[in-house]
Formats: sequence, structure tokens, C-alpha cells
Amino acid sequence: MAELFGLMQDAALTVDRFLDHGATWHGDREIVSRDGDGTVTRTDYRTLHHTARQVSDALLAAGIAPGDRVATLGWNGARHMAAWYGTTNIGAVLHTLNPRLFPEQIAWIAAHAGDRLLLADPACAALAARLVRDVPTLETVVFLCARDALPVVDFPAVAFDDWIAPHVGIAAWGGFDERLACGLCYGQDPLM
Repeated sequence: MAELFGLMQDAALTVDRFLDHGATWHGDREIVSRDGDGTVTRTDYRTLHHTARQVSDALLAAGIAPGDRVATLGWNGARHMAAWYGTTNIGAVLHTLNPRLFPEQIAWIAAHAGDRLLLADPACAALAARLVRDVPTLETVVFLCARDALPVVDFPAVAFDDWIAPHVGIAAWGGFDERLACGLCYGQDPLM
């Protein structure tokens, strides 16, 4: 008897395929989000796709590789969503840090995970400073904002818009095992 193969899916189910689909078939569909400061952003799937590709380019230029942990600290806005897709679509692991935890908990979690890059909401600048001090693996801090909203901090940091600006969005997405982690979050108090 001949082997029978399933023919419904011939590609790995990696997260990049969701955004590729959205940009291809629903590119003009509006996406509305609200940043932590209350700013409402309107975009669409085509623009999100391009911005996420720029994030991927910026991460690769920063030396982020598949399996590396990229932390986010903040609220769910348009830049955060682009960071989510840009990180996971190159095989890196997006580590969402909960800004509602105690600072020592956040620092312990980020250090334990080995986070290399932090994408933070400007409202979380004080927490980001703590992480820069207490997380030895943290190399780069990017604030999820435009240059004019970049908080004044005593450590090197860049505004998201400036960080992605030089990148045209040519990073290859997918091509890795669909069973690889794309996200990481800690479910209970690690200090208890």
C-alpha cells in the first residue's frame, strides 16, 4: 500500500505566517491601539507587517539570534505589537515582563530568563533603569516611542522610531521548527 500524506498544510505553523496572511489578504484593514500615555494609533496590517520587518532587521543588527530572549515592558500599543511580531518571526523569544510586579521580581525574572534586549514603554523608565542595573545579560534598551517622547535616563537608550528607521525590512522570517518557543512569561512569583 502506498504512503498517504496529508495535503492540507505544507509549511510549518510559525507566527510569521499569520502576519503575512494579514498583510496579503487584509492589508488595508485598520488596526486601532492605545498607548500607555493615551495616544491612539491607527495603522493597518500592511504597515504593521513592514514595521515588524524593520524590527526584525534591527534585532538582527543588534546581534539577536534565534532562541535569544527579547523582553518587553509596557502596555499593548502599536509599537509593542510590531516588536512582538518582529521578534518572534526571526525565531527569537519574546519575553513579556509584567510592569505590575514588584521591581525586584521583574529584575529577577529578566535575569533568570537571560534577556538581552529590552523594549520598554517610556512610562516604565524607572523600572528599565533598575533592569539595566540588575540584569547582567541586558545589552540594549529601546523605548517604545518617537524621539520627542524619549525619557531622560542615565543609561544608553534609543527611541523605537529611530532604532528601526535605518532598516528597510528585508529580514527572512520563518524557516525554523514550528515547535520552537516564540514567547516566554513567568506565571508565579519566583521569590516565593
